[in-house]
Amino acid sequence: MVDVSLLEVAGALALVAVAIGIAVWERTGLERDVGLATVRAFVQLTAIGYVIQLIFDSDELVFVVALLAVMVTIGAFTARTRAREVPGALGTLFVALGLAAAATLVLVIALGVFPATPRYLVPVGGMVIGNAMTAAAVALNRLGEDVRSSTREIEAALALGATGGQAIRAVTRRSLRSATIPVIDQTKTTGLITFPGTMVGMLVAGAQPVDAVRLQLILLYLLMGAVAIAALTAVALARRRFFTAAQQLREPAAPAR
Repeated sequence: MVDVSLLEVAGALALVAVAIGIAVWERTGLERDVGLATVRAFVQLTAIGYVIQLIFDSDELVFVVALLAVMVTIGAFTARTRAREVPGALGTLFVALGLAAAATLVLVIALGVFPATPRYLVPVGGMVIGNAMTAAAVALNRLGEDVRSSTREIEAALALGATGGQAIRAVTRRSLRSATIPVIDQTKTTGLITFPGTMVGMLVAGAQPVDAVRLQLILLYLLMGAVAIAALTAVALARRRFFTAAQQLREPAAPAR
């Protein structure tokens, strides 16, 4: 076990001071955001640390489901800010994140990779939902922007008899590529450029390197699958909302606030 004191955490703020100093020196205007992010991270992580400890101590799956549901909810609201041009994005994101989390967690439990206990489901679920949220946000952001910029091409395809799905197919492909490329690149460069957090944590805790590598591989494969599921679900549900029942392109909706 690694025992970290609050004093040591405070010492790490020296690097935050460097980041703030650079922001001030270069006049990027980000010094306030850096400070706010630092404070929020401390408050949020401290609070969730106590919540997770309570869940671990209770060892009740109902609390795990409740926590993951809260994560999905917050993730959907957060991702919606990146998908302002997509009608009904919030509901789409709820479904996409929930499906990605459920599919991956059920799979690892069914395969016996992890036991169905809070100590495993909470951290794995958090990683899955976080990565799925990012992928879904990127996919819908790209989808909304491309539909707006490709209005003439889409309407021309509709005029020639294409369905909404056919007219928007090239746009959806670009959206899916944008959402999944980061996790693909991350997986390809793992061990060459970066060492993932789970692997590093296990090594620091004294685990055998082979065991740490195998667990990290499982998590990487889970995240790749979760990202693909979330992005595909989000795009598949959202693209229909750009068209009427008569396969006509809707007028651009006012951006959600």
